[in-house]
Amino acid sequence: MTKIKNLLTIAGSDPSGGAGIQADIKTFSATGSYGMSVITGLTAQNTQGVQAIHPVPAEFVKAQLDSLFADIQIDGIKIGMLGDASIMQAIVPTLRDFNGPIVLDPVMVAKGGASLMSHTAAQTLIEVLLPLAGLVTPNLPEMAVLVGQAEAQSQQQMQQQAEQLIKLGAKAVLAKGGHLVVGEGVRESSDLLIMQDGFHWFSAPRIETANTHGTGCTLGSAICSYWAQTADLPSAVAQAKTYIQGAIEHANQLKVGQGHGPTHHFYRVF
Repeated sequence: MTKIKNLLTIAGSDPSGGAGIQADIKTFSATGSYGMSVITGLTAQNTQGVQAIHPVPAEFVKAQLDSLFADIQIDGIKIGMLGDASIMQAIVPTLRDFNGPIVLDPVMVAKGGASLMSHTAAQTLIEVLLPLAGLVTPNLPEMAVLVGQAEAQSQQQMQQQAEQLIKLGAKAVLAKGGHLVVGEGVRESSDLLIMQDGFHWFSAPRIETANTHGTGCTLGSAICSYWAQTADLPSAVAQAKTYIQGAIEHANQLKVGQGHGPTHHFYRVF
């Protein structure tokens, strides 16, 4: 019997259920893994935006990690909203000692525009966390911040900026192209997986829907789940892209809030 993989998300809480640890655990479950969480921050948010953020003290984040690793075999880690540099430093020893997939989603700005990371924290992420992650999954605005440039306006610029992240120490980068401005008649969204030994483009049809809250969290968690199961990163990204495409396509079956609604994490079940 194949053992179900135990996955850990280190991220903030979204009480509306569409993003953060709630989305991560739903995704782990929907893709065949067992999910656990270390909460880094509480948010007051809904589908229309983030109204308040309450960081968890760094020492308590560390206490959560120590408790889990003292008892449970963890097969993969997905990292989302960290917020401040002290929390990042608190998780570094665990990441250095961990031998398994680590997916870092550099959550910097909420979909409604609220800032979720300070400048000091962003620098710590670049200098300390980036080299420890097996994969970093920025969208185009996040990638622009990480490399200190204007947002990419073409696939060529996407690739150039992703290559810069590799030079900064990233082992692999999935540059998410959903923000890319496309010409008339173009109906596809393309993501670029670039590794130290090659790259892959993944294209999927663009879906007209307002229900895209938490897509970055969901994609990163799906990649972590499939990567832990298959031990092959390109295959894991391909499977995760198929999963998130279906979750977005079926999102209109849900009616959650008045703004950017969530994707349908369990569309394969009901």
